[in-house]
Amino acid sequence: MIAVILYQPEIPPNTGNVIRLCANTGAELHLVEPLGFNFNDKALRRAGLDYHDTARVVRHADWAACKNALSGRRFFAITTKGSASPFSTALKEDDVFVFGRETSGLPTEIMNEFSTEQRLRLPMLPDQRSLNLSNAVAITVYEAWRQIGFKQA
Repeated sequence: MIAVILYQPEIPPNTGNVIRLCANTGAELHLVEPLGFNFNDKALRRAGLDYHDTARVVRHADWAACKNALSGRRFFAITTKGSASPFSTALKEDDVFVFGRETSGLPTEIMNEFSTEQRLRLPMLPDQRSLNLSNAVAITVYEAWRQIGFKQA
């Protein structure tokens, strides 16, 4: 099963949208605390609609706990600092995609844990900064899911 990690997400509607996406694709969602909002936030609930009960969401106290829970799997950082893209990388059904904070991305110390090959960038026009977090997650998850033949969890 594809896994998505949101490292210390800050904007409740983005996380709610990702919960809904994961419920609809079978991907699992891992949230690394601290979150930038209360998990019961109204905006989070509204964006996730009634999908909270059908999505697999796991909260982790910190990055080390999250990595430990997913050990043995292949990790990719989705970053504007990547060179390859999910579209040019052979993805597998148990891959893990790590997304940073909306305002600052992944901290340098975490980014340094990823080799160049593990840093993927979504294609964008030149001189553009980044995509919305939930849009970036959707593009990545659907490409991974497409590559594995839309296999159901």
